[in-house]
Order: sequence, then structure tokens, then C-alpha cells
Amino acid sequence: MKLSFNIYSKKTWWEIGLLIFALIISVSSLIITGNLVSRLEREERKKIELWAEGMRELVSTDNPNQDMFLPLMVVKNNETVPVIVVNQNDSIIFFRNIDSVKAKDETYLKSLLTEMRKGYPPIEIKIADDKKQYVYYEDSILLFKLHYYPYVQLVFFFIFILIAYLAFSSLRRFEQNQVWMGMAKETAHQLGTPISSLMAWLELLKQNPLNDNTVVPEIENDIKRLELIAKRFSKIGSVSLPESVNLTEVVQNVTQYMEHRSSSKIKFALHINATQEIITPLIVPLFEWVMENLYKNAMDAMDGSGNIDVVIFEQNKYVYIDVKDNGKGIPKSKFKTVFKPGYTTKQRGWGLGLSLTKRIVEEYHHGKIFVKSSELNQGTTFRMVLPK
Repeated sequence: MKLSFNIYSKKTWWEIGLLIFALIISVSSLIITGNLVSRLEREERKKIELWAEGMRELVSTDNPNQDMFLPLMVVKNNETVPVIVVNQNDSIIFFRNIDSVKAKDETYLKSLLTEMRKGYPPIEIKIADDKKQYVYYEDSILLFKLHYYPYVQLVFFFIFILIAYLAFSSLRRFEQNQVWMGMAKETAHQLGTPISSLMAWLELLKQNPLNDNTVVPEIENDIKRLELIAKRFSKIGSVSLPESVNLTEVVQNVTQYMEHRSSSKIKFALHINATQEIITPLIVPLFEWVMENLYKNAMDAMDGSGNIDVVIFEQNKYVYIDVKDNGKGIPKSKFKTVFKPGYTTKQRGWGLGLSLTKRIVEEYHHGKIFVKSSELNQGTTFRMVLPK
């Protein structure tokens, strides 16, 4: 027995899609952050060049009457970029935005200067014709953090993707388990009636071996039923081609079968607004299963007492089948939920009947099934639309 819902058979595509999405986000984050860092680097370079010009104005002797307010403000406003100024002899004469405690250690300043030399080229300050100073600097704390930010972001992003994947896989395994348990329950339910019937006929034969005229035809019916069940389960998950058959006759046979095996308080009525024959491509064993599930669902909703009306009519290139009951009804918020695996209102149910019904109608017959209408305590109408 093979059961392969689309979401499971496409697991690999989900994983590949998730990986591609993660890579796109990662590359985009790196590119955007890289462009931002480059812009900030240029801005800081301009800022230090302006700061160096301010320093030159402060120490310049060319114009002693010059107003020093603006250069002083320029120099003072640099509060983020670490700077070391050296003279022509490579001696440190000034520094700014460096840890004052560590700066007391000359060895630390020299090692920091060595690191700065590996980074950006120095900015020259011409004090006089024969006197120059050089400004070395490194990234501000903000820019330093931005260099590593995308990598930290990627770590958290991949952790999120991993958690999402594990959650999805766990949910998928849970749903698979539910489906398999539901299939096992449905198999036992399908086999239960004919097996019980065969056991009863066997006991009757033991008591009265000569009563073959009554017993043998019934045993044949139960054996045919077992064969039908075997066909249904063998076709789930396999490639089966529909055959053009008389839809009216198929529905009549299923209705008659269910009517004989249901309470006398349940009344079935067929309404066919067309000629007697409605030729439709069907996989008969599976379509009969669909009708039986709809009938069982209706009988459960009516608690074993009520009316089931089946309306069949043709319109354009489609056949419409409405199955209506006068049971408990379905809230509008549950119109789509009822077709999901695991949804059931019965204490011992597995919620697989309508899910299988939807799959058979849509995937094997290329049709649609949905809740056409429903009112609480008034009844529900399920509609099937099949192409002719």
C-alpha cells in the first residue's frame, strides 16, 4: 500500500528551496552591508582629512591673527575615530579617542600605530616647508562592528533556518504518522464488515450445511466486497486511468449498497436532472469510495436518523454532484479544515475520510470538492464538480 501526499513527495524541493532562500538572503545581506561599510569608510576618511586640516590650522604659524575657533571645533568634534599623529622622526606627538589608561604604556601606543599602518594610508599635515606630521587612524567602533555584523546576522539567520527546518520535519513526521495510523484504521474499518459477515455465514453453514442456496450468494457478495477494498487500496498512490462509465449507474449502486447497510431511519433520495445516462471518466472503485465516505459523513452528522439527498446534473462540460444531509452542520470557519488529515469530530475517528475523498476527486479525477453550504443544526451540502 502506497500513500504519498504531494508535500511529502516534494520534500527535496522544499529543502532545496529553503537553502536557496537562505543563500539569497545571506548574499544580499553581505552585499548591502559591504556597500554601507565602504560608504562609511569614505566618510570617515573625509572626516579625518578635515580633522588633519584643522590640526594644521591650529599649529600653523603662517597667519598668527587667524581665527582659531573653526579649526578648534573641527578637531574637537572627532570623538569616535582613533587617531595617532607622528612627526617626521616617527615619534608619537599626539593621539585621540584611545583608551587613556592603556595609552600610558608607550609599548601599547607603538603596537597600535603598527596596526594602523597596516590599514589606511596616512594623511600628511604640512606644518612648514621643512616640517611635516602624519595622521594615522583606524575604524571607529561603529564601523568595526559593522564589518562583523553581517556574519553575526548570518549565524542567527542560519540558526533560524535550522530551527524552522527541524520544526517542519518534525511536523511532517507527525502528519505522516497520523496518516499511516489513519490508513490502518480505515483499512480495518473497510475490512471489518465483510469479514464479520463471512464469519456469520460460516457459522450458519456449520449449523446447516445444506442451506447453500441462501448462503453462497451472500458469501460471494462479501468476497466481491473484499476484492473491491483491495482494489481501492492498491489504486491509492498508483497511476490509474479513468474509464468512461455511466455515472448515474455507479451512484445508484453505491447508494443501494449503503442503504442496505444503514439504519432504516436514514432515507436516501436520488435526484437526477438529466437523461438517465451521464457518461463520465471515472476510476470506479475510488469514486465509489468517495460516495461512501460522503454518505458515512452524512450519517455520522445525523446520528443515525435523517435524510440524504443526492442531486446530479450536467452544465456545460461538467457534472455536478451534491450530497445533502440534515445533520449537525459545519461552522463556516471549518469549511476547508474538514478536508485536512486528522480533523474529526468523532471521539474514535482518525479524520482521514474526507481527506482521502478530496485527494481522490482532485488528483485522480481532476475535479473539485468543497462544502457548498452548511447551517448549524440544519444540515450540510457537499458539492463535487467533475469534468466530462
